[in-house]
Amino acid sequence: MTTATGTSTTADYTATRYLKPAKATNAFNEFVLKLTKLGVSVLGSRVLSVRGRKSGELRSVPVNLLKLDGERYLVAPRGVTQWVRNLRVAGEGQLRVGRRTETFTYTELADAEKPEILRAYLKRWKFEVGVFFDGVDAKASDEKLLEIAPGYPIFKIA
Repeated sequence: MTTATGTSTTADYTATRYLKPAKATNAFNEFVLKLTKLGVSVLGSRVLSVRGRKSGELRSVPVNLLKLDGERYLVAPRGVTQWVRNLRVAGEGQLRVGRRTETFTYTELADAEKPEILRAYLKRWKFEVGVFFDGVDAKASDEKLLEIAPGYPIFKIA
C-alpha cells in the first residue's frame, strides 16, 4: 500500500502485468487526449500528467476517472504501465479537463480493497476496457475480482 503522499509502505509490487497498447490504441488515446485538453471529457476522461521517473519531464496520458461513493479512483486496466510506475515514484500527479488542472496525491489500494472498485469500473467502461480483463466483467464474483486484483493497480485520489 502507498500512503496519501505516494510514499511506499511496502515493497510488494510483484504484480508486473502489463499489456502494451497497439498502434490503433495509441491513435485513439491521442484523439481522446486532445479532446480532453480542449475541455471535452469523453465519458469521464481526464488527462493524467505525471513526472517521468527517469527524465523528470511531464508525461501525459488519458485516463478514466471513476467516481464512486464520493471518492475518486484511477484504475490501470493495462496493469503496471509507465504512468503507474511514474506515479509511484513521483507521489503526485495532475488531472486536467480543459483549463482546469488539479494536483493530487493518492493512496494505492491493497488487493483486498479492489473488488468493489473493479466491479464499478467494469460496469462503467467495459465496452472500452473489457478486452484487458480476459472475460471478467462487472457480474464476476468477489472471489474472481480478488483473484485478478494484483494485476490492476488502483489509486484513490486525495
